[in-house]
Amino acid sequence: QVQLEESGGGLVQAGGSLSLSCTASGRFSTVGMGWFRQAPGKERRFVAAISWRGDSTYFADSVKGRFTISRDNAKNTRSLQMNSLKPEDTAVYYCAAVLGGYCSDYGCFAAPSKYDYWGQGIQVTVSS
Repeated sequence: QVQLEESGGGLVQAGGSLSLSCTASGRFSTVGMGWFRQAPGKERRFVAAISWRGDSTYFADSVKGRFTISRDNAKNTRSLQMNSLKPEDTAVYYCAAVLGGYCSDYGCFAAPSKYDYWGQGIQVTVSS
């Protein structure tokens, strides 16, 4: 069982930055991790992911060049650095874990159904 907890959300002005963290706890060997977001009235959408080895990262076109994803294995933490934020980035952000090397390409990491565990989500609001 893996438990995920997001932190770092909040309110920021357009053009600003926020860093989200996702800390994993529980019994697991290796996990790839993804970030998704869901705006009110919209479906949950892929944002970014990092493979369990940390050697591959994936980003949605809407955030490419503005967001980065990194990991700290010692702390079991994956972080999403969000720069040049826009009002359309406003959403509840979720981190999710996929066990082992199950996913190895964008299509897999971008599919919510592939993930085994989810955090509860954290609000990010970007004001114009």
